[in-house]
Amino acid sequence: MGDAPGGDVEATAAETAELARLATESGALALTGKGPGGPPDDDSGGPSGGLSGKEPPVQDLIITNADSYHLLRFVTTTFDSTVFVHLWLDRDEGNLALARIRLAEMADRLVLG
Repeated sequence: MGDAPGGDVEATAAETAELARLATESGALALTGKGPGGPPDDDSGGPSGGLSGKEPPVQDLIITNADSYHLLRFVTTTFDSTVFVHLWLDRDEGNLALARIRLAEMADRLVLG
């Protein structure tokens, strides 16, 4: 809803898709299962429980600049693809914390498949 930053919807989509690809393919950002909130290790030494393989390795990507926030929320899918929702907020009017919560709720309700 609304206009793309810079006015060019296709360029914005291509640029955010590239950012999303870089974030999801980054080994440094991948979920390891270690640390706070990560799944426990089982007796075999590997992570147990964990992800089904369809959940994205990154939940959110937040980019801030002088006048706006860009929030990319990755969506869990039943197919082998990366899907995300891009929200652009005016920095003076937007509430980043609330937007992140609401966008996560909305992404969880999306039915893709």
